[in-house]
Amino acid sequence: MNKIYTKTGDTGTTSLVGGSSVHKSETILDVYGTCDELNAHIGALIAEKDLPFLTEIQEKLFILGGILATPTEKYEQYWKNVSYEDFLTKIEREIDKMAEIQPPLRSFLLPQGSRAIAQAHICRTVCRKLERKIAHFSTKNESFLALLQMVNRLSDYFFILARFLHLELKIDEKCLKIRQ
Repeated sequence: MNKIYTKTGDTGTTSLVGGSSVHKSETILDVYGTCDELNAHIGALIAEKDLPFLTEIQEKLFILGGILATPTEKYEQYWKNVSYEDFLTKIEREIDKMAEIQPPLRSFLLPQGSRAIAQAHICRTVCRKLERKIAHFSTKNESFLALLQMVNRLSDYFFILARFLHLELKIDEKCLKIRQ
């Protein structure tokens, strides 16, 4: 029987891709932990609205998490053939497809309406958090710039998906009322 617990993290360290160990307080763990958090929130969104593209996003995020969990000096060894260019184009196509049928937004959209809509907004906000964290590391590792681009586009995708779900579910968008 394979046990889920290894006890290797009991002293506060964890292994990165390639086998090196780091303390769990290292900032990069927070970055790929946020990637994992986003992936779990997408799973919750799938439970509400199962779209095949969401599963594809999850698969790409697992790879992204692996990239983030790789020390810079080992990046080429493990990830030199990974490219997000095609996926970035696919995200943009998905955004454009949903945006075509939506009315212009004239105010700030409140993140509410249904569980699926709210969950899409949670994915958007966690995605933005991941983007900020990757942005910090992209100053140290230029390889992260492509990841930054993908995550930036994903946050746009989750925003437009929330708006699309409003249309599909026939739930009016509620916007911030600004008093003048």
